[in-house]
Amino acid sequence: MIRILHIVSYMQRGGLETLIMNCYRHIDREKMQFDFIVHRPFRADYDDEIEALGGKIYRLPRLNPFSHGYKKALLDFFKAHPEYRIVHCHLDCMSALPLKAAMRCGAPVRIAHAHNSNQDKDWKYPLKRWFMRDIPDVATHFFACSKESGEWMFPGQVVTIVNNGIETERFGFSPEVRSQVRGELGIKEELILGHVGRIVPQKNHDFLIEIFAEVAKQSPDAKLLLIGAGPLEEQVRRKVNDLGLTEHVRFLGIRSDVNRILQAVDVFVLPSLYEGLSLTAVEAQTSGVTCVFSDSISRECEMTDLVEFVSLNETPAHWADMILKGSTAPRKDQRDKIIEAGYDIQTTADWLVDFYTAWENN
Repeated sequence: MIRILHIVSYMQRGGLETLIMNCYRHIDREKMQFDFIVHRPFRADYDDEIEALGGKIYRLPRLNPFSHGYKKALLDFFKAHPEYRIVHCHLDCMSALPLKAAMRCGAPVRIAHAHNSNQDKDWKYPLKRWFMRDIPDVATHFFACSKESGEWMFPGQVVTIVNNGIETERFGFSPEVRSQVRGELGIKEELILGHVGRIVPQKNHDFLIEIFAEVAKQSPDAKLLLIGAGPLEEQVRRKVNDLGLTEHVRFLGIRSDVNRILQAVDVFVLPSLYEGLSLTAVEAQTSGVTCVFSDSISRECEMTDLVEFVSLNETPAHWADMILKGSTAPRKDQRDKIIEAGYDIQTTADWLVDFYTAWENN
Protein backbone atom coordinates (compact mmCIF):
# COMPACT_ATOMS: atom_id res chain seq x y z
CA MET A 1 0.00 0.00 0.00
CA ILE A 2 1.43 3.38 -1.06
CA ARG A 3 0.48 6.24 1.26
CA ILE A 4 0.83 9.80 -0.05
CA LEU A 5 0.98 12.66 2.44
CA HIS A 6 -0.83 15.83 1.35
CA ILE A 7 -0.20 19.01 3.35
CA VAL A 8 -2.96 21.64 3.37
CA SER A 9 -4.36 24.39 5.59
CA TYR A 10 -7.57 22.43 6.13
CA MET A 11 -9.95 20.45 3.96
CA GLN A 12 -12.64 23.01 3.23
CA ARG A 13 -14.69 23.08 0.01
CA GLY A 14 -12.19 25.25 -1.82
CA GLY A 15 -10.70 24.73 -5.25
CA LEU A 16 -7.46 22.96 -4.37
CA GLU A 17 -9.14 20.84 -1.70
CA THR A 18 -11.87 19.80 -4.13
CA LEU A 19 -9.22 18.88 -6.70
CA ILE A 20 -7.46 16.63 -4.19
CA MET A 21 -10.75 14.99 -3.24
CA ASN A 22 -11.72 14.52 -6.89
CA CYS A 23 -8.43 12.68 -7.42
CA TYR A 24 -8.82 10.71 -4.19
CA ARG A 25 -12.21 9.39 -5.29
CA HIS A 26 -10.79 8.20 -8.62
CA ILE A 27 -7.70 6.26 -7.52
CA ASP A 28 -7.52 2.57 -6.62
CA ARG A 29 -7.60 2.92 -2.85
CA GLU A 30 -6.70 -0.72 -2.37
CA LYS A 31 -3.25 0.15 -3.75
CA MET A 32 -2.86 3.81 -2.77
CA GLN A 33 -4.14 6.04 0.02
CA PHE A 34 -4.07 9.77 0.67
CA ASP A 35 -3.32 11.03 4.17
CA PHE A 36 -3.35 14.65 5.29
CA ILE A 37 -1.56 17.12 7.52
CA VAL A 38 -3.95 19.97 8.36
CA HIS A 39 -3.30 23.14 10.32
CA ARG A 40 -6.58 23.71 12.13
CA PRO A 41 -8.01 22.04 15.29
CA PHE A 42 -11.57 21.84 13.94
CA ARG A 43 -13.14 19.35 11.57
CA ALA A 44 -13.66 20.63 8.03
CA ASP A 45 -16.00 19.88 5.14
CA TYR A 46 -14.15 16.89 3.68
CA ASP A 47 -12.86 15.26 6.88
CA ASP A 48 -15.66 12.71 7.19
CA GLU A 49 -15.25 11.59 3.59
CA ILE A 50 -11.46 11.33 3.92
CA GLU A 51 -11.78 9.00 6.88
CA ALA A 52 -14.55 7.01 5.19
CA LEU A 53 -12.25 6.45 2.21
CA GLY A 54 -9.47 5.18 4.48
CA GLY A 55 -7.36 8.31 4.84
CA LYS A 56 -5.70 9.60 8.01
CA ILE A 57 -5.81 13.21 9.20
CA TYR A 58 -2.97 14.60 11.34
CA ARG A 59 -3.50 17.96 13.06
CA LEU A 60 -0.59 20.31 13.55
CA PRO A 61 -0.59 23.82 15.07
CA ARG A 62 -1.55 26.72 12.86
CA LEU A 63 1.30 27.51 10.48
CA ASN A 64 3.58 30.17 11.90
CA PRO A 65 6.98 30.54 10.20
CA PHE A 66 8.45 32.21 13.31
CA SER A 67 7.21 29.63 15.81
CA HIS A 68 9.80 27.22 17.18
CA GLY A 69 6.90 25.13 18.47
CA TYR A 70 5.47 24.77 14.96
CA LYS A 71 8.83 23.84 13.45
CA LYS A 72 9.40 21.30 16.21
CA ALA A 73 5.93 19.81 15.60
CA LEU A 74 6.84 19.35 11.92
CA LEU A 75 10.15 17.68 12.70
CA ASP A 76 8.57 15.46 15.35
CA PHE A 77 5.92 14.38 12.88
CA PHE A 78 8.32 13.41 10.10
CA LYS A 79 10.66 11.64 12.54
CA ALA A 80 7.68 9.61 13.77
CA HIS A 81 6.41 8.84 10.24
CA PRO A 82 9.31 7.75 8.02
CA GLU A 83 6.79 5.79 5.94
CA TYR A 84 5.87 8.94 4.01
CA ARG A 85 8.32 8.89 1.11
CA ILE A 86 6.18 11.19 -1.05
CA VAL A 87 5.11 14.51 0.46
CA HIS A 88 2.80 16.69 -1.65
CA CYS A 89 2.46 20.23 -0.27
CA HIS A 90 -0.39 22.59 -1.21
CA LEU A 91 0.53 25.63 0.93
CA ASP A 92 1.60 27.82 -2.00
CA CYS A 93 4.13 30.43 -0.81
CA MET A 94 4.64 28.75 2.59
CA SER A 95 5.38 25.29 1.22
CA ALA A 96 9.08 25.48 2.12
CA LEU A 97 8.42 25.10 5.85
CA PRO A 98 6.99 21.54 5.88
CA LEU A 99 9.10 20.46 2.90
CA LYS A 100 12.27 21.48 4.76
CA ALA A 101 11.27 19.29 7.70
CA ALA A 102 10.45 16.44 5.32
CA MET A 103 13.86 16.83 3.68
CA ARG A 104 15.69 16.81 7.01
CA CYS A 105 13.93 13.57 7.90
CA GLY A 106 14.78 11.87 4.62
CA ALA A 107 11.57 12.01 2.54
CA PRO A 108 12.95 11.56 -1.00
CA VAL A 109 10.06 13.07 -2.99
CA ARG A 110 8.92 16.54 -1.94
CA ILE A 111 6.37 18.27 -4.20
CA ALA A 112 5.50 21.95 -4.04
CA HIS A 113 2.21 22.60 -5.85
CA ALA A 114 1.24 26.12 -6.97
CA HIS A 115 -2.51 26.71 -7.02
CA ASN A 116 -2.46 30.50 -7.53
CA SER A 117 -0.75 33.05 -9.75
CA ASN A 118 -0.55 35.77 -7.08
CA GLN A 119 -1.44 36.55 -3.47
CA ASP A 120 -3.50 39.19 -1.69
CA LYS A 121 -1.53 42.40 -1.21
CA ASP A 122 -2.09 42.52 2.56
CA TRP A 123 0.45 42.75 5.38
CA LYS A 124 1.36 39.07 4.91
CA TYR A 125 2.37 39.53 1.28
CA PRO A 126 6.06 40.48 1.86
CA LEU A 127 6.45 37.54 4.25
CA LYS A 128 4.95 35.13 1.74
CA ARG A 129 7.24 36.39 -1.01
CA TRP A 130 10.21 36.06 1.33
CA PHE A 131 9.49 32.45 2.28
CA MET A 132 8.55 31.56 -1.29
CA ARG A 133 12.21 32.03 -2.26
CA ASP A 134 13.18 29.00 -0.15
CA ILE A 135 10.99 26.51 -2.02
CA PRO A 136 13.57 25.56 -4.70
CA ASP A 137 16.05 24.63 -1.95
CA VAL A 138 13.78 22.00 -0.39
CA ALA A 139 11.40 20.76 -3.11
CA THR A 140 12.31 18.01 -5.55
CA HIS A 141 9.37 18.61 -7.90
CA PHE A 142 7.35 21.68 -8.89
CA PHE A 143 3.68 21.27 -9.85
CA ALA A 144 1.32 24.03 -10.94
CA CYS A 145 -2.29 24.26 -12.10
CA SER A 146 -1.33 26.60 -14.95
CA LYS A 147 1.72 27.91 -16.73
CA GLU A 148 1.11 31.34 -15.23
CA SER A 149 1.02 29.93 -11.68
CA GLY A 150 4.21 27.99 -12.20
CA GLU A 151 6.08 31.00 -13.58
CA TRP A 152 4.92 33.17 -10.69
CA MET A 153 5.74 30.78 -7.85
CA PHE A 154 8.70 28.85 -9.27
CA PRO A 155 10.57 31.23 -11.59
CA GLY A 156 13.39 29.51 -13.43
CA GLN A 157 12.32 25.99 -12.41
CA VAL A 158 11.12 23.11 -14.55
CA VAL A 159 7.39 23.01 -13.74
CA THR A 160 4.92 20.21 -14.40
CA ILE A 161 1.36 21.34 -15.15
CA VAL A 162 -1.23 19.20 -13.38
CA ASN A 163 -4.66 19.91 -14.83
CA ASN A 164 -7.44 20.82 -12.40
CA GLY A 165 -9.62 17.94 -13.50
CA ILE A 166 -13.31 17.71 -12.63
CA GLU A 167 -15.93 14.98 -12.58
CA THR A 168 -17.24 15.89 -16.01
CA GLU A 169 -20.11 13.39 -15.87
CA ARG A 170 -21.64 15.34 -12.96
CA PHE A 171 -21.59 18.71 -14.73
CA GLY A 172 -23.07 18.01 -18.15
CA PHE A 173 -26.10 20.15 -19.00
CA SER A 174 -29.54 18.72 -18.27
CA PRO A 175 -32.74 20.69 -19.07
CA GLU A 176 -34.59 18.49 -16.57
CA VAL A 177 -32.19 19.29 -13.72
CA ARG A 178 -32.25 22.99 -14.67
CA SER A 179 -36.04 23.06 -14.35
CA GLN A 180 -35.94 21.13 -11.09
CA VAL A 181 -33.33 23.37 -9.43
CA ARG A 182 -35.06 26.54 -10.54
CA GLY A 183 -38.23 25.19 -8.99
CA GLU A 184 -36.42 24.45 -5.72
CA LEU A 185 -35.05 28.00 -5.65
CA GLY A 186 -38.41 29.57 -6.50
CA ILE A 187 -37.11 30.90 -9.83
CA LYS A 188 -39.14 31.01 -13.02
CA GLU A 189 -37.93 32.80 -16.16
CA GLU A 190 -35.71 35.38 -14.48
CA LEU A 191 -32.14 36.02 -15.60
CA ILE A 192 -29.84 34.22 -13.16
CA LEU A 193 -26.20 35.10 -12.57
CA GLY A 194 -23.98 32.74 -10.62
CA HIS A 195 -20.70 32.88 -8.75
CA VAL A 196 -18.81 30.20 -6.82
CA GLY A 197 -15.95 31.08 -4.51
CA ARG A 198 -14.86 31.92 -1.00
CA ILE A 199 -15.88 35.41 0.07
CA VAL A 200 -12.35 36.74 0.29
CA PRO A 201 -10.53 39.69 -1.34
CA GLN A 202 -9.19 37.58 -4.24
CA LYS A 203 -12.69 36.84 -5.56
CA ASN A 204 -13.61 40.55 -5.76
CA HIS A 205 -17.20 40.25 -4.50
CA ASP A 206 -17.45 43.99 -3.93
CA PHE A 207 -17.05 44.63 -7.65
CA LEU A 208 -19.34 41.69 -8.45
CA ILE A 209 -22.16 43.33 -6.51
CA GLU A 210 -21.60 46.61 -8.37
CA ILE A 211 -21.79 44.70 -11.66
CA PHE A 212 -25.00 43.00 -10.62
CA ALA A 213 -26.52 46.34 -9.61
CA GLU A 214 -26.04 47.49 -13.21
CA VAL A 215 -27.54 44.25 -14.55
CA ALA A 216 -30.58 44.73 -12.31
CA LYS A 217 -31.17 48.20 -13.77
CA GLN A 218 -31.73 46.63 -17.18
CA SER A 219 -33.24 43.36 -15.99
CA PRO A 220 -35.20 44.16 -12.81
CA ASP A 221 -36.17 40.55 -12.09
CA ALA A 222 -32.56 39.28 -12.28
CA LYS A 223 -31.09 37.24 -9.44
CA LEU A 224 -27.52 36.59 -8.31
CA LEU A 225 -26.65 33.27 -6.66
CA LEU A 226 -23.54 33.33 -4.47
CA ILE A 227 -22.12 29.96 -3.47
CA GLY A 228 -19.46 30.09 -0.80
CA ALA A 229 -18.63 31.66 2.54
CA GLY A 230 -15.76 33.61 3.99
CA PRO A 231 -14.55 36.41 6.24
CA LEU A 232 -15.95 39.21 4.04
CA GLU A 233 -19.51 37.87 3.94
CA GLU A 234 -20.99 40.44 6.32
CA GLN A 235 -19.30 43.27 4.43
CA VAL A 236 -20.76 41.99 1.16
CA ARG A 237 -24.20 41.58 2.72
CA ARG A 238 -24.09 45.21 3.87
CA LYS A 239 -23.24 46.35 0.35
CA VAL A 240 -26.11 44.29 -1.08
CA ASN A 241 -28.47 45.91 1.44
CA ASP A 242 -27.12 49.45 0.82
CA LEU A 243 -27.76 49.03 -2.92
CA GLY A 244 -31.31 47.78 -2.34
CA LEU A 245 -30.54 44.33 -3.76
CA THR A 246 -31.43 42.15 -0.78
CA GLU A 247 -34.36 40.50 -2.56
CA HIS A 248 -32.23 39.80 -5.62
CA VAL A 249 -29.03 38.32 -4.15
CA ARG A 250 -29.12 34.83 -2.67
CA PHE A 251 -26.32 33.79 -0.31
CA LEU A 252 -26.42 30.00 -0.67
CA GLY A 253 -23.43 29.28 1.56
CA ILE A 254 -21.15 26.29 1.15
CA ARG A 255 -22.80 23.69 -1.07
CA SER A 256 -22.00 20.13 -2.06
CA ASP A 257 -24.29 20.37 -5.12
CA VAL A 258 -22.55 23.04 -7.20
CA ASN A 259 -23.10 20.83 -10.25
CA ARG A 260 -26.89 21.15 -9.81
CA ILE A 261 -26.89 24.88 -9.01
CA LEU A 262 -24.93 25.66 -12.18
CA GLN A 263 -27.76 24.14 -14.21
CA ALA A 264 -30.04 26.97 -13.07
CA VAL A 265 -27.56 29.72 -13.98
CA ASP A 266 -27.66 31.74 -17.22
CA VAL A 267 -24.32 33.56 -16.86
CA PHE A 268 -21.40 32.62 -14.62
CA VAL A 269 -19.42 35.69 -13.52
CA LEU A 270 -15.88 35.53 -12.14
CA PRO A 271 -14.29 38.98 -11.62
CA SER A 272 -11.34 37.63 -9.61
CA LEU A 273 -8.24 39.72 -9.01
CA TYR A 274 -6.20 36.60 -9.79
CA GLU A 275 -6.58 32.83 -10.08
CA GLY A 276 -4.37 29.85 -10.68
CA LEU A 277 -6.69 27.93 -12.91
CA SER A 278 -10.19 28.21 -11.47
CA LEU A 279 -11.85 24.85 -10.87
CA THR A 280 -15.26 26.50 -10.95
CA ALA A 281 -14.42 28.04 -14.33
CA VAL A 282 -13.94 24.52 -15.69
CA GLU A 283 -17.13 23.29 -14.02
CA ALA A 284 -19.20 26.18 -15.36
CA GLN A 285 -18.00 25.66 -18.93
CA THR A 286 -18.72 21.94 -18.69
CA SER A 287 -22.32 22.73 -17.78
CA GLY A 288 -22.64 24.89 -20.89
CA VAL A 289 -23.25 28.20 -19.14
CA THR A 290 -22.05 31.51 -20.63
CA CYS A 291 -18.98 32.72 -18.70
CA VAL A 292 -17.72 36.27 -18.15
CA PHE A 293 -14.26 36.31 -16.54
CA SER A 294 -11.88 39.07 -15.55
CA ASP A 295 -8.82 39.44 -17.76
CA SER A 296 -6.72 38.80 -14.65
CA ILE A 297 -7.58 35.13 -15.03
CA SER A 298 -5.28 33.00 -17.17
CA ARG A 299 -6.40 32.41 -20.76
CA GLU A 300 -5.69 28.75 -19.99
CA CYS A 301 -9.17 28.76 -18.42
CA GLU A 302 -10.74 29.19 -21.86
CA MET A 303 -11.62 25.67 -23.01
CA THR A 304 -14.84 26.43 -24.91
CA ASP A 305 -16.32 29.28 -26.93
CA LEU A 306 -18.51 30.23 -23.95
CA VAL A 307 -15.92 32.52 -22.35
CA GLU A 308 -15.63 36.30 -22.59
CA PHE A 309 -12.76 38.09 -20.80
CA VAL A 310 -13.38 41.64 -19.56
CA SER A 311 -10.87 44.04 -18.04
CA LEU A 312 -11.22 44.93 -14.38
CA ASN A 313 -10.56 48.50 -15.50
CA GLU A 314 -13.91 48.53 -17.33
CA THR A 315 -16.94 49.98 -15.57
CA PRO A 316 -19.59 47.81 -13.90
CA ALA A 317 -21.98 49.06 -16.60
CA HIS A 318 -19.71 47.65 -19.33
CA TRP A 319 -19.54 44.33 -17.51
CA ALA A 320 -23.33 44.33 -17.27
CA ASP A 321 -23.62 44.90 -21.02
CA MET A 322 -21.34 41.94 -21.71
CA ILE A 323 -23.33 39.75 -19.32
CA LEU A 324 -26.66 40.68 -20.86
CA LYS A 325 -25.25 40.16 -24.35
CA GLY A 326 -24.18 36.63 -23.45
CA SER A 327 -27.30 35.72 -21.49
CA THR A 328 -29.27 34.67 -24.57
CA ALA A 329 -26.70 32.18 -25.88
CA PRO A 330 -28.17 28.70 -26.40
CA ARG A 331 -27.22 26.16 -23.73
CA LYS A 332 -25.44 22.99 -24.78
CA ASP A 333 -23.40 20.27 -23.10
CA GLN A 334 -19.64 20.90 -23.30
CA ARG A 335 -18.27 17.73 -21.68
CA ASP A 336 -16.55 16.53 -24.85
CA LYS A 337 -14.54 19.75 -25.15
CA ILE A 338 -13.47 19.63 -21.50
CA ILE A 339 -12.41 16.00 -21.80
CA GLU A 340 -10.54 16.77 -25.03
CA ALA A 341 -8.71 19.59 -23.23
CA GLY A 342 -7.51 17.07 -20.62
CA TYR A 343 -9.63 18.26 -17.72
CA ASP A 344 -11.59 15.13 -16.88
CA ILE A 345 -10.65 14.03 -13.37
CA GLN A 346 -9.83 10.47 -14.37
CA THR A 347 -7.08 11.78 -16.66
CA THR A 348 -5.60 13.85 -13.82
CA ALA A 349 -5.94 11.06 -11.26
CA ASP A 350 -4.34 8.48 -13.55
CA TRP A 351 -1.40 10.79 -14.22
CA LEU A 352 -0.86 11.40 -10.51
CA VAL A 353 -1.04 7.69 -9.70
CA ASP A 354 1.54 6.94 -12.38
CA PHE A 355 3.81 9.68 -11.02
CA TYR A 356 3.51 8.57 -7.39
CA THR A 357 3.96 4.89 -8.28
CA ALA A 358 7.06 5.49 -10.38
CA TRP A 359 8.79 7.42 -7.60
CA GLU A 360 7.65 5.10 -4.81
CA ASN A 361 9.15 2.18 -6.71
CA ASN A 362 12.51 3.88 -7.30
